[in-house]
Amino acid sequence: HPNPAPSPSCLLPPSTLYPSRYVNLGIGMPTMASNYIPPDVHITLQSENGLLGIGPFPTEDNVDADTINAGKQTITMNDGSSLFSSSESFAMIRGSHVDVTILGALQVAQNGDLANWIIPGKMVKGMGGAMDLVASDSRVVVTMEHLAKGGKHKLVESCSLPLTGARVVDRVITEMGVFDFDKNGPADALPVLAEIAPGVTVDEVREATGMEFVVADPLPTM
Repeated sequence: HPNPAPSPSCLLPPSTLYPSRYVNLGIGMPTMASNYIPPDVHITLQSENGLLGIGPFPTEDNVDADTINAGKQTITMNDGSSLFSSSESFAMIRGSHVDVTILGALQVAQNGDLANWIIPGKMVKGMGGAMDLVASDSRVVVTMEHLAKGGKHKLVESCSLPLTGARVVDRVITEMGVFDFDKNGPADALPVLAEIAPGVTVDEVREATGMEFVVADPLPTM
């Protein structure tokens, strides 16, 4: 599998991963995060198909077709990695042994609701492990493009798609900024625009966002 093109939303701010030891990478854009772990951040990446210790994506000369992640992309394994069954992997997830879950989304609501597994009327292979992951008491980080096809909002006042989990999202990272959610606070608590992408204005973020939010002061650049 060729090395995917980098995305700004995969350049994870260090605060996303501290303090954590085990981090699950979901299918799609989140898998690219393995290429952007800062050298001073010591974490172990988990894939729900049964791998602990994911490395960066392989170069053309070291691709092993038998070493894949949950999205069936070829990957590398770091020294000290371990392989195990899917049942053991989900025991780790359901037992709350994963510290951070990084996954994609179709919609995220103002209160932290997450919809990421189905668009009604379209074929879907299954819900995957997302429901287990967001219910596992881990820190849930969504990495996604800010807008859907046609310029539709993905950050919305309330989800119109079937939920994966209610009030489960802690952080959303897009190419425009970083939003923090208080999933354990009051139900009407507003997300905070905690960081903004270089060259992007708050007005541009508001125009591309279908929910209310407050702006951190000061507002650092991603």
